[in-house]
Amino acid sequence: MITGITGQDGAYLASFLLKKGYKVVGGHRRLSTPNFWRLHYLGIYNKVDLVSMDVLDSRSISEALNYSDPKEVYHLAAQSFVGASYVQPLYTGNVTGFGTVRILEEILKFNNKIKFYQASSSEMFGEDNTKIKNENSEFRPISPYAVAKLYSYWMVRLYRKGYGLFASNGILFNHESPVRGLEFVTRKISNEVAKISLGLSKSIKLGNLDAKRDWGYAPEYVEGMWKMLQQKTSDDFVLATNETHSVGEFVNEACKVAGVSTSKIKTDKRFLRPMDVQNLRGDYEKAEKTLGWKPKITFKNLVKIMVEEDINRWEKWLKKEIQPWDAAMSGEDSNIISK
Repeated sequence: MITGITGQDGAYLASFLLKKGYKVVGGHRRLSTPNFWRLHYLGIYNKVDLVSMDVLDSRSISEALNYSDPKEVYHLAAQSFVGASYVQPLYTGNVTGFGTVRILEEILKFNNKIKFYQASSSEMFGEDNTKIKNENSEFRPISPYAVAKLYSYWMVRLYRKGYGLFASNGILFNHESPVRGLEFVTRKISNEVAKISLGLSKSIKLGNLDAKRDWGYAPEYVEGMWKMLQQKTSDDFVLATNETHSVGEFVNEACKVAGVSTSKIKTDKRFLRPMDVQNLRGDYEKAEKTLGWKPKITFKNLVKIMVEEDINRWEKWLKKEIQPWDAAMSGEDSNIISK
């Protein structure tokens, strides 16, 4: 069972598991406007079972477990936007923090042999001055989102050691793709640069161009999640590329791919966070030795994949072709506050 199956990682993980022969059940929040576009985009909407589940509601978690009777649970559902967590700290804590414990509690009641994966985050490292982060690095979170993720991280370890659950934390550094949400800065860049290249937009507004991140390719990272649950014992693993690039570098590379001048890039104070981690870089040595996992797609190839796919989408839009997609059809989505 996958919680958060409608998100980037949930959709890619579902596609990966289907290819492995799994029966996939996805938990999702019931919304007035369905958000299944990623499942349609990957061609798997009719291949997965969808069950209504809310991590704020223990009963719905119990019902989802009873329906799916899973051998593995991948917990990806969260309030996952760092910027929004400053505005909604209580909600973020309840969903991203306590939501994990609700699932762990229901697993204990239902079947303590279930293997559990928790989507942890590199944001937990926060202000740690260590140049490169691994599983032993200090955590110093500086956002409500990171604090909530860290609470979940420690609770997973507690349930592993205290109750004997097979429960692993995947400490994933930033991982992107063409189905990344427009709230995230990488996808905002690829989408806006694509629009500029086709004459649909004049500029792109961004915040901190100096922030550096370790960016990988999402489909590779979901394979790492799966590998964690195939081990004899549960543990915690960092998935990263061991490279760091600034937002400015991402913009420059995207403009190069699209043939757009960097003069189209504007800065706007509205997009700055109250506090921001300036540099995140991860060491995947443990994952490589234990899981046999390592990244393959380079930074430049990642940017190329994202920009070219957004150009392709907008070209189809201009031809009035219908496609599963998240971009605002008005063509004006540059004011979305990015992660």
